[in-house]
Amino acid sequence: MAERQTRGAPARLDQPRETRRTLLPRPSVNQETFGVWSERFARFMGTPRFLIYMTLFVVLWIGWNAFGPADLRWDPYAFIFLTLMLSLQASYAAPLILLAQNRQADRDRVALEQDRARDERNLADTEFLTREVAALRLAMRDTATRDFVRSELRSLLEELDERGFEARRREADDSRSGSPHSSRDQSAT
Repeated sequence: MAERQTRGAPARLDQPRETRRTLLPRPSVNQETFGVWSERFARFMGTPRFLIYMTLFVVLWIGWNAFGPADLRWDPYAFIFLTLMLSLQASYAAPLILLAQNRQADRDRVALEQDRARDERNLADTEFLTREVAALRLAMRDTATRDFVRSELRSLLEELDERGFEARRREADDSRSGSPHSSRDQSAT
């Protein structure tokens, strides 16, 4: 059975539609440039300078149209044109602010992912170093440390000094007593 396609509908949902030709070319917008501009605009709208400028503009508008010469007023008392301009400004400002927030959220997400990856690497490094330190501690129990060897050498040196001192004392005692036996013979008995 052959599949029937309606005009303009894709054969499958996972395949994009063919592009239609238009009479006028679509404008191409650099997403990054537009995003940077929207962030600057959103940042400016959040400053006290913007609030002061907007307040002065509205006060001058209302003041001129309420108290100015009657033949030069362009927006009578209901200030419908002012309301229209402020609504238009708000209708453009809201999507631009949302775009700037989305870009900031994307940057925050990337930074969070990088922080998470760095934390995982640090944790793995810390666990590795902990295992290495534990292995070194186990190995150090079986090997002689520098301090241990020094203390053993000191005790051996002291023991040798004591033996040498005893041997010299015996020789001195033997030479005073005038006995014909050497110190070796006395130590053997």
